[in-house]
Amino acid sequence: MIEITNLSKWYGSLQVLDSCSVSVKKGEVVVVCGPSGSGKSTLIKTVNALEPFQKGEIIVNNISVGDPKTNLPKLRATTGMVFQHFELFPHLSVLENLCLAQLKVLKRSRDEARQRALKLLERVGLSSHKDKYPATLSGGQQQRVAIARALSMDPTAMLFDEPTSALDPEMVTEVLDVMTDLAKEGMTMMVVTHEMGFARKVADRVIFMDGGRIIEDCGKNEFFDNLDARADRTRLFLSKILQH
Repeated sequence: MIEITNLSKWYGSLQVLDSCSVSVKKGEVVVVCGPSGSGKSTLIKTVNALEPFQKGEIIVNNISVGDPKTNLPKLRATTGMVFQHFELFPHLSVLENLCLAQLKVLKRSRDEARQRALKLLERVGLSSHKDKYPATLSGGQQQRVAIARALSMDPTAMLFDEPTSALDPEMVTEVLDVMTDLAKEGMTMMVVTHEMGFARKVADRVIFMDGGRIIEDCGKNEFFDNLDARADRTRLFLSKILQH
């Protein structure tokens, strides 16, 4: 579903990704973790061309992301993206947020887009909020709207960039519950997160990054339970994050 090969990226003279290679199969859930500044958010944003890259190759659904001829709006419709800060349109109602891209990119009829939106709002438990504006919702509710909006495009894969890091602790669970349900339904997912409980519960594989490089790429049981086989940097990270 997603094939990243020898990917490198620079901001000027600063290299932020260094020869990264990742393969994500259909239906697989891959959690990407690591310290701040390790390149994990940049990596996930290159998958649907929100960040350009200078070397390497990314193939999503047999489409080359770096090819100048690639239709990027169409590509982004098939790889839904959920951001840290929701990125909802503040001047549109919840329902309108879910309908806009369906109308503009997928060229659905207004009635078809509305029906799809209502079905997804019900799925994330927000049907009663359809006519509200984002500012009137809690952070957890806004993030669930953002997930529903991404799903409204019928994506074949979902990318999550630290979807719970801007939320109050009480709101984290409601968002993770929606993501867990998606995983159980077989959605292909790449998730940048520090939520190690979610990784243990849902991930098929865990990738650990540091300094723009992939240090670990292994099954979740290997990652969490076979510490002797992990790199020193990984063990240090886990010792700090798992004690809380």
